[in-house]
Amino acid sequence: MSDPTEGTAESGAPAGGAGARHVRVVLVDDHRMFRTGVQAEIGQTAQTGVEVVGEAADVDQAVTVITATRPEVVLLDVHLPGGGGVEVLRRCAPLMADAERPVRFLALSVSDAAEDVIGVIRGGARGYVTKTITGTDLVDSIFRVQEGDAVFSPRLAGFVLDAFASTDAPPVDEDLDRLTQREREVLRLIARGYAYKEIAKQLFISVKTVESHVSAVLRKLQLSNRHELTRWATARRLV
Repeated sequence: MSDPTEGTAESGAPAGGAGARHVRVVLVDDHRMFRTGVQAEIGQTAQTGVEVVGEAADVDQAVTVITATRPEVVLLDVHLPGGGGVEVLRRCAPLMADAERPVRFLALSVSDAAEDVIGVIRGGARGYVTKTITGTDLVDSIFRVQEGDAVFSPRLAGFVLDAFASTDAPPVDEDLDRLTQREREVLRLIARGYAYKEIAKQLFISVKTVESHVSAVLRKLQLSNRHELTRWATARRLV
């Protein structure tokens, strides 16, 4: 968290010395070290006003923790075991729709891929920031989402607005929608030329799991091999 250009924070009050501001937050990310880092960065309640009331590493854990704690804001990673951030949003839709105590979601991800951003926004997230955001801007973004604002990292805001405002926006890709978030991630890395072992190391999964994801992708897209898969991904600008 070091890029001062990230975030859209234009707050009237600094993160430190938050005064009467208070927000309860759940962190959802499958990397424990990252959750620990975020907790250390923003979870000093006396200074930031942010109280971290729960953590989760996969979809099932996330739904359980969010339902039990009913936070005001959830920091949600896009790529999670069990179906990804979109699946969390789908299963938490009743909590988001609660008029009296709505649970609002802010995506916090390393990915700046258009399909990831649009996917979670369509799913009901109030914003999307990348993991290079500063701690101060992240705190401000959390409070803005709590208040009902939409928040995006600057370089993402433009194409998000274009995608939802343009009458020429491309239709939903039904083939791509058949893939889970993890399958899309593996697809993108395969198309970039990564070996199975390299993908396994990058995604913290086994080579066997990578092979299973590739087989599922080929089956769902009715392709025969990784060369056809690469051409398919390139044609859709997923690489």
